[in-house]
Amino acid sequence: MAGTTAAPTAPPVIQGHDLAAEFGGRTIFQHLNFNVRRGEIFVILGGSGCGKSTLLKQLIGLLPPSAGQAEVLGQDIHALAAAPRRALLQRIGVMFQSGALFGSQTLAENVMVPLEEHTRLPAAARRLLARAKLGLVGLSDAADRLPAEISGGMAKRAGIARAMALDPEILFLDEPSAGLDPITSAELDALIRQLARDLGTTFVVVTHELASILAIGDRCIMLDKDAQGMIAEGDPRDLRDNSTHPTVRAFFRREAK
Repeated sequence: MAGTTAAPTAPPVIQGHDLAAEFGGRTIFQHLNFNVRRGEIFVILGGSGCGKSTLLKQLIGLLPPSAGQAEVLGQDIHALAAAPRRALLQRIGVMFQSGALFGSQTLAENVMVPLEEHTRLPAAARRLLARAKLGLVGLSDAADRLPAEISGGMAKRAGIARAMALDPEILFLDEPSAGLDPITSAELDALIRQLARDLGTTFVVVTHELASILAIGDRCIMLDKDAQGMIAEGDPRDLRDNSTHPTVRAFFRREAK
């Protein structure tokens, strides 16, 4: 089942307008046009080297596009001045592939980092909020542990908790299932579905993990290295069952092209 019940008419919170990426004269992708609806789990998928993480970096403001516009919550994220850009970035949360936790800080202290940087809350309130976010991802009992003392799956959950610290409208997850065993990966998929359903948060997930794509994705776009762009868009289950594109079929059915 899909992760949410976002209506097809829900307003877009992200729009890609003719986006392109080039490095050293080599085109990674071009002419990307898509939108992400409020409240859905939107998956960016494709094989290695197709530009999934590059597109994610464009959408969160880390990498300017070679052409086109990345519109997030109604604003061109790369055209904003410093102050409005900072305000926009506080409305989104990001979990990077490794979790990117600070090794010398406890999980609670990691989650408090955005609160310390972007709010004026007293320390007691920050600690309370951090533990509440860890509770949302099932880590209430691990708040005082260091990253080295927890499993990879727990680190991913802690990364999600930190990404949620400021109650963002959009959560970006980069390869959340990477390096996890199938059971832990399925548990993380269930958590993402639950958070999307309970909080109404929009998720943008970059992954090539087929089981996760089918378990959580409401809609997806598929990038392809050879095509230098997007080769499919829609419900991933529909693409699996009905696509006639050889690369799309090969990906979803684990077949050789």
